[in-house]
Amino acid sequence: MERMGRAWEQAPVLWLTGVRRAGKTVLAQALPETEFINCDLPSGAARLEDPEGFFRSLDRPRLILDEVHQLPDPSRVLKIAADAFPELRVLATGSSTLAATGKFRDSLTGRKRVVELTPVLAEELPAFGIADLRLRLFRGGLPQALLAAPPNPEFYEEWLDSYYARDVQELFRLGKRAEFLRLVRLVLRQSGGMLEYTNLAKHAGVSRPTIVSWMEALQVTHVVHLLPPFAAGGRREILGQPKAYAFDTGFVRHASGWGELRTEDCGLLWEHLVLDTLRSAPCLDVHFWRDKQQREVDFILPRGRDAVDALECKWHHDAFDARNLRAFRANYPAGRNFLVCPEIRHRIVRRVGDLEVTLLPIEEIRREIGAGAGPLPSG
Repeated sequence: MERMGRAWEQAPVLWLTGVRRAGKTVLAQALPETEFINCDLPSGAARLEDPEGFFRSLDRPRLILDEVHQLPDPSRVLKIAADAFPELRVLATGSSTLAATGKFRDSLTGRKRVVELTPVLAEELPAFGIADLRLRLFRGGLPQALLAAPPNPEFYEEWLDSYYARDVQELFRLGKRAEFLRLVRLVLRQSGGMLEYTNLAKHAGVSRPTIVSWMEALQVTHVVHLLPPFAAGGRREILGQPKAYAFDTGFVRHASGWGELRTEDCGLLWEHLVLDTLRSAPCLDVHFWRDKQQREVDFILPRGRDAVDALECKWHHDAFDARNLRAFRANYPAGRNFLVCPEIRHRIVRRVGDLEVTLLPIEEIRREIGAGAGPLPSG
């Protein structure tokens, strides 16, 4: 809610996006003093056939346009609202970036701000009545799966079918359903690893250019996030190959066939959850670091001209080995070092050899790193 309020302070149109069933509609309906329109319904679209007349008739300061991409010309409606009714605050929802469909003929430059709704974050679990972090890792952060009683293992396959039919087909008109969903499952199983287009093409049964195109579709619909490598002149670093992270721990677990979580499984899924927290802070530029000796730091956060912060994730803090961080600091000495573990309840600063490392609970990441200042993204 706070991020949405800040977005409306900066622009009249707020684009609330995120994967299907992340809770966008529920969140929008919880806003006070709003007029809600489901643009997926013919009755909703009919009310907006005369946008000027409709906006003039509103007696509430906020308008929710749910599934706005279903309108014949959504960018025209949003542009009229922003230009002719500047006091009106509009929230438009969708499962992709604003420019994902050809219906958006105007990028609404200067008129909009974007907020991406991630799956439920660790710091939000108490509000959902969840005290068991392993449950969040196992089921994932989509509310329907997280809160299901009893658990619903069919949810994940049903979601994938719906995602292909409603998001992929409606936006991109892609064929080869079986091959596309095979790619999605491959990406889920390999989540957190280096992106290998040629390897994915081989196992999905399609060409490499097709994989490149389909990976773009997965990014636009928020199913995959590509994390770029950090390299600013250090020797023998990985320069161009990103890592691919899937959108939700529950889907990673489901695609991997894990009936229960081992310690190493929890470590990988915990890394995903920390990345979700970092990505929920829109001003952060998140990278990873790896050199050609396979030494790696989970997340790198450039800060200013010369300093870069480094953040490592461990399921247990006593598994932390500072050698990789020390190798990184040999190239980039200026910056803060963080270790994020679920067992850490309070901020602790420790010396690890010649390094100063701040141990953080995940709930304090954004506050400590200073995220949230500055404008929200506009595209």
